[in-house]
Amino acid sequence: MAYRDRVLMGPGPCNVSPEVSAALAAPLLGHLDPEFLHVLDETCSRLRQVFQTTNPLTLPLSATGSGGMEAAFVNLVRPGDPVVVGINGLFGERMAEVASRHGADVVRVEAPWGEPLDPQRLLDAHRAPKVIAVVHAETSTGVRNDVEPLGRSKGDAVLLVDCVTSLGGVEVDVDGWGVDVAYSGSQKCLGVPPGLAPITVSPEGRRRLVQRPTSWYFDLDLIARYVEGDGGGRTYHHTAPVAMVMALHAGLGLLLDEGLAQVWQRHLDAGRALQQGLEELGLELVGPPSHRLPQLTVVRVPDGVDSAAVRRQLLERYGIEIGAGAGPWASTVWRIGCMGPSAASRHVALLLAALGEVLGR
Repeated sequence: MAYRDRVLMGPGPCNVSPEVSAALAAPLLGHLDPEFLHVLDETCSRLRQVFQTTNPLTLPLSATGSGGMEAAFVNLVRPGDPVVVGINGLFGERMAEVASRHGADVVRVEAPWGEPLDPQRLLDAHRAPKVIAVVHAETSTGVRNDVEPLGRSKGDAVLLVDCVTSLGGVEVDVDGWGVDVAYSGSQKCLGVPPGLAPITVSPEGRRRLVQRPTSWYFDLDLIARYVEGDGGGRTYHHTAPVAMVMALHAGLGLLLDEGLAQVWQRHLDAGRALQQGLEELGLELVGPPSHRLPQLTVVRVPDGVDSAAVRRQLLERYGIEIGAGAGPWASTVWRIGCMGPSAASRHVALLLAALGEVLGR
């Protein structure tokens, strides 16, 4: 099947809308063109609405979601700073690794893969942490971690939240939850190709930023002078990825036109239908129902079934992409995404029918 006809239901990029495709294909503007700068300003404003924040420092970083993670830690952590990291999957592990590389004294708070973290354990892990870091939607397990209790009781700590798989798919309330720094990725529930990392920093988080961090490229103070200006105009930092910003502008516009509550409900409806259908096929889902993500479902591969062979048949015969597991779960689970435009009943029905046929169920 031609790649352009594929239904992307893995944990990575989702299908994009015609509007986003058109934005990518539009004639290219220069990165200093006044029209592009107007689009960039509108994109930052739209990101504030989706993050549910008034933070002035809210922008799309020129990087993928992992670049957003790197930028957050390099701007927050000095050598020796105590950093509490919640770990119940691959991306919590990555947070701990990145923090360690920047010299943090990492305090690990772990839960088994497939289980949510206990917020109180994170709060009790250190008497005075510089940062408390957690993944809101753990992409490796399909489990949601609770953020609001952390913001309510974090004290003087900076609360850092990975929203790569949650932003645009389930509620993210940066201001309401007391989040100081949050980052995401463009390619999941926002319905845009990979390449940008939306990030937002609260005024308190901004006050706590490291001056002259070890990364020039990810220096948020320097980038802010380009995005916000400083009363004397913008200060050039780097060449912005114009086409990607135009695509994100279009994707965010579609999301906001639909309405945040409606978008969250669409993801919830698609995820519930998928999970119910998978259980009707006799498959076992990962995680407690109270904390399963609707936009990313993790399902155990049945005994005796070749995970890679099933994924290959789905792709080659039906044009449907689902994901393998990650880390220690690489061959024992499938990760199925209902994200962005892929969160639609027709995609769910097609996937369930095709998977049932491949499995003979």
